[in-house]
Amino acid sequence: MIEKIDLCTKALSLRKDLGEDTTSPIDVFSLAHTIPKLTLVFYPMGDHLSGICIKNDGNPVIAINSAMSIGRQRFSLAHEFFHLYFDEQEQSNACTIKIGCGNEVEKAADQFASYFLIPPVALFEAIKKIQGSEIDNFRIQAIVRLEQYFGVSRQAMLYRLIQDKQITSQEANRFRLGVIRSAVNLGYDDALYKPLSENKQYKTYGYYIQQTEALLEKDLISTGKYEQLLLTAFRPDLVYGEEFEGGELND
Repeated sequence: MIEKIDLCTKALSLRKDLGEDTTSPIDVFSLAHTIPKLTLVFYPMGDHLSGICIKNDGNPVIAINSAMSIGRQRFSLAHEFFHLYFDEQEQSNACTIKIGCGNEVEKAADQFASYFLIPPVALFEAIKKIQGSEIDNFRIQAIVRLEQYFGVSRQAMLYRLIQDKQITSQEANRFRLGVIRSAVNLGYDDALYKPLSENKQYKTYGYYIQQTEALLEKDLISTGKYEQLLLTAFRPDLVYGEEFEGGELND
């Protein structure tokens, strides 16, 4: 098993390499778009898989289970970053739903993802600000504020607090039920705890789309082939203009 300190170093180093600091919450989806030649696919994968990373000879593909909550998808993407950048295995990796399970590589990827999304210093400062003098007595209000601040699922937040010995597994169990209600009752939107809308659960972004556009511009493929490639990638919006009707919005 890779040591936690090494995984933390790797996570913070990758944040820097991708242009982020080592303390702030991040938009991991936006970061994915800055990775050269990465194709990002959202696809409902059922109840057992959270994501897949295929290295593909320098043209990597990361697929995320879009049937999971947004918070869990963010964690899954960070998990797949570990496989992409630090896993020495050449083959693809299919990752399970439950955090902290699987073989040693999967456990390391989960720990990496936690550090990537929730840097230690940032977590310490957030806990101190939220809890004040009651550091050792976590309540649901603190759990919700932490997961909202870092943009992660309840499962991911509890996993990290257990790993850092802030709470025990037994104490965490009382926070596992009524997740959405606990957030809504505190005035938060419930989007973090729900999956993508149905029209976005099948989508491909990134390098595949860029290359398809480039092939058409260079007359290397016909319009028919272009449309076929986009439809295969779940992008009828780019073929039929479904999401562009009504013109541009004022920003």
